[in-house]
Amino acid sequence: MAETPSYAILGRGRWAGTIRGVLAGENRRTIKIEETRQRSTENDAAYRSRVAGALAASGARVAWLCVPPGPHMAAMIEAALGANLHVVVEKPWLCSRNITNGLLDLARKRKRVVAIHYQYCFLKEVQEWRREFNPGSGYRFGGCFTVSRRNHLGINAMDELGSHLLAMREHAVPQSSVSEIVCGYEMREGRRIWLEKPDKQTASIDFLAAKEPIIQRFIAGVEAALDGAEFQFGLDFALRVASEIEALKMRATL
Repeated sequence: MAETPSYAILGRGRWAGTIRGVLAGENRRTIKIEETRQRSTENDAAYRSRVAGALAASGARVAWLCVPPGPHMAAMIEAALGANLHVVVEKPWLCSRNITNGLLDLARKRKRVVAIHYQYCFLKEVQEWRREFNPGSGYRFGGCFTVSRRNHLGINAMDELGSHLLAMREHAVPQSSVSEIVCGYEMREGRRIWLEKPDKQTASIDFLAAKEPIIQRFIAGVEAALDGAEFQFGLDFALRVASEIEALKMRATL
């Protein structure tokens, strides 16, 4: 890559500040895009046009959407692609299959990358699992992601926290069966995944205290993809993770 890309950051919250800090630490220029919410006076087309115009004027190469999921997500991605930017989206991915497939088609036509930020897939031990156990046939996968904080965003714990766990499974051992997933707010902090053969635990990863530069590794992967390198964490990957989560939520209601 001739020069490092600049990033337009959409979002005002704590996480947007975190991402700006990480990018600054990697010597990447960031541009904050204000007024990212759809106004009550705007229809969808006007909203997409306004966001696309702001992104085009920013001079950025990548739009990083640091906003909670919702109906606006697809419109923001369409706006970014319309402005000819690549896109990074925070998990969880909650758009329908039809909407996702439409965005995939648009990204392919524009020859743009749409990456979903599953940061924990970049843990060294998860990469080791991918080398040692992939595709995971015959193994059972389990995971726990619990946090002490309240559910400030109102997002289901299986979607918000479970998406991390199921993304690691999809990346490292996609053919493993899911045995147990525990997620929750206002609980004792816990972050762990494990693999089992019948009656025997084979491997486990406790990433509660992990200090690895996983966001930086994700950024490196995205930037390599801008130059044509293979990158797994796109919309199709996100759809598989979301589908597995929906299956687990349905199973829990039976």
